[in-house]
Order: sequence, then C-alpha cells, then structure tokens
Amino acid sequence: MNRKQFVESHGATCSNWTWSWSFVNKKKKFVIFGAWDRTTEGNTALILSEDWEVSSKGRKQPAYSQSREHIRLVEEEGYSLKTFPMKYSDAHKDEEGIGPAKIEGFEPVLTEKYLKRVGNAWYASDNIVGTTLPEEVELPQQYYEGASKLVSVNTYERNADARSKCIKHHGYKCAVCGFDFESFYGQIGEKYIHVHHIVPLSEIRKEYKLDPVKDLIPVCPNCHAIIHRTQPPLSISQLRKHIEKRT
Repeated sequence: MNRKQFVESHGATCSNWTWSWSFVNKKKKFVIFGAWDRTTEGNTALILSEDWEVSSKGRKQPAYSQSREHIRLVEEEGYSLKTFPMKYSDAHKDEEGIGPAKIEGFEPVLTEKYLKRVGNAWYASDNIVGTTLPEEVELPQQYYEGASKLVSVNTYERNADARSKCIKHHGYKCAVCGFDFESFYGQIGEKYIHVHHIVPLSEIRKEYKLDPVKDLIPVCPNCHAIIHRTQPPLSISQLRKHIEKRT
C-alpha cells in the first residue's frame, strides 16, 4: 500500500498527490498530516511552520497554502486532526543540504492528535507537548545520530570553559524572558543560569567545533524547558515572540 492508497482508504484527498503535505475528509470532518520522524519527539510532531512557505531555493511551496487551510479547518471549523509516521530521507538533497525531502517510508496507522500552535509553528500532540528535559552544556554526555554514528560532546573541563565564555559574553540574564536570578533571589541566585545549545545536539557532526558565543546562549530553566518541549526545539526569537504576544 502506498501513501495515496492509505490516505484514500480513509476517505481523504488533496489537491495534488505529488506535492501535498496534508489531506482532508470533508464528510467526516478531519484532516491528516504526515509526521516526519526527524520533527517528532515522543508523542509530539511539528507538522507545519510558516518557515516552510518558501523552499531552501527561494521558491513558494505549493503545498503550504493547502496545509495552512487544513490547519484553519482544525482551528476554526471543528475538524479533528490525525497523523501518520513518515521516515525522512535526504536522498534528493545536494551536498549543501538543499533540495526537497523524500519519504523513505511510512507507517499506515492514523493516530488522533490535538493541535497546538507555538509562535509560527503548529504541532500535533497527545494534548501534552513533549517533556524532553533540556541539555546543559556543563554535563558531559554522548549523543547518537542514527544507529551507527557516535557524537561526543566535549569533556567536562571543556564544557565548563565553553559555559564560562558564553556567560562572559552574554551575561546571566535569560535571553528569552530577561529573568535575572540574582536580582530576584539575592545572593543565593548569584551566577546561576542554564546554557542552551543554539545548534541542536542532534545536528552536531564529528567535525563540529563549538563556538561558545555563537552556539550557546544563557536561558532560565523555565524557558529552557519550554524550548525543548518541541522537536525541533524552539528558537530563542520564536519563544520570545510567543511570550510577547501573550503579554
């Protein structure tokens, strides 16, 4: 069974089977999105972002407007949301990582989801956005890319040095909300802050060299946890704008 047959077996359709990202069953009032494995964390998947409106080559994506309309149906018309897992492949990308995504495979299983919007992106979740704990640069850990490649983040001594250089440049205030532990808690909060990897650890390659000023940023534990409640993690500016809209 291919993707088209699977979607049609649930009474859903789309504008174009070649480029569509989402599908709709108007009779039963539900929409279907594919959930890429690389944008899925636990039971939460990034299914659409305003950043996807234009491709890496600067061209408008024909699928975006259709998927945005499908999102509207869920948000405003009472449609339900369902997703199915898809496996991502870089087979169509060039050496610079530019090119369309390829579906390497998918699971013909639909799961009911809730729609959540964060900034300029929409997520499908089980009513609770992911609870992955954030990484701290001062902790020596190992991270895997796929099943075969091991990526080791710096030893404790070098991590501590990177953290120190990051904070020396940026200071101890949260880059998202501006919270200052010492100002609020006094002496007990002096020189306390989390340090966030701007470049997701999952994207770090063996030849990667950490730049403490460009690649790390101080954030409070609350903002750090929220940043990592989605996959991929929210950007500093994305979460900041989200907060500003709510205040």
